[in-house]
Amino acid sequence: MKLPRNTGFVTVDLLALATNPNYFKDLPATSGSEPAIRLLSYDDTFKNDILGPSATARKAADLSWEAFHEAGIYNRETNSIYATSNYQDLNDNINITVISLEDYSITSTQFPDLWEANGGTSWYPPGSDYSGAPPAQLYCDEGDFDHYSALISVDVVKNTSTTILNSYYGRNFSSLNDVRQHPKTYDLWFTDAAYGFYQDFRPVPTIPQMVYRFDPSTGELAVVADGFDQPNGLELSPDGLTLYVTDTGAQHFTANTTRPATTYAYDIVDQKRLENRRIFAYADIGLPDGIHTDTKGNVWAAAGDGVHVWSPEGKLLGKIWIGETSNNFAFIPGGVLVFSNYRLWLVEGINAQGREICKDFGKGEGC
Repeated sequence: MKLPRNTGFVTVDLLALATNPNYFKDLPATSGSEPAIRLLSYDDTFKNDILGPSATARKAADLSWEAFHEAGIYNRETNSIYATSNYQDLNDNINITVISLEDYSITSTQFPDLWEANGGTSWYPPGSDYSGAPPAQLYCDEGDFDHYSALISVDVVKNTSTTILNSYYGRNFSSLNDVRQHPKTYDLWFTDAAYGFYQDFRPVPTIPQMVYRFDPSTGELAVVADGFDQPNGLELSPDGLTLYVTDTGAQHFTANTTRPATTYAYDIVDQKRLENRRIFAYADIGLPDGIHTDTKGNVWAAAGDGVHVWSPEGKLLGKIWIGETSNNFAFIPGGVLVFSNYRLWLVEGINAQGREICKDFGKGEGC
């Protein structure tokens, strides 16, 4: 049964917000005590162009366990989105939540030799037919006390898994977090944070928290950026020339809002190196966790009250507001699925197209 839809946009008065710290508490749309979904427009382009005035929003699922946490990877053969659940304890590995795009029904599974999955992406292993749908999924396995943190390739149809990488030249990663594949070089860019340690299922880190590039065809592995507290989500611009990395250092064992909740941008030089680090955006609520771009270069990030959307220049354009923390989200054709642990939210009828929709779904702009 489909839950009620929200069909209206709420325009944020920036001048009123600038002088009223209680603005959102006083705003009827955002003052409720229960999670709900609202479309907040900070700029007219959010309503008119990015989402479009016909966009609707609703809650798609509300479960008794934290099924919707990270990843959000599409598989064309099963026509389903695969998300990772939140960590519970070492007696029950992180589950994979399968969301059917036929009817949004939900099932749960685990893949062999994938212990504590977090972020991930669809990907082309070396030798793939790059003109077709990505044949595999790649997960950041945070590892545990018995298993190294690793990049694990999964064939969801055959239910098989292959370790792609599990150390920095023999050194144990801390807790691999998120990964993307470059659309031209097919190198893998990924982040390593310490959240397995903070959640008590990984040992004390013995390597800095950094960003890496890995060539799965040759084994070449390089550190491309450091200086983070906790590098978390990462994403490429649609032209492949910019890398965005979120730093969620404001959350360790507990929250400390004086630490980073910041998205940084880098220039990708010669498709291999990073230069010109600069602040792209700072999340006003919570942390910028999972991050994706659309085909127009707008940057979307899951944060403390939903999904925030910035222009390529870093201007906040709007929010998919849910009144609770979103860890990640997934673009689908004409829509976006928002993950907030117990709940799954859906925005439909949008104009924006995720950067990888053409590759994953075989439809949309650029196909």
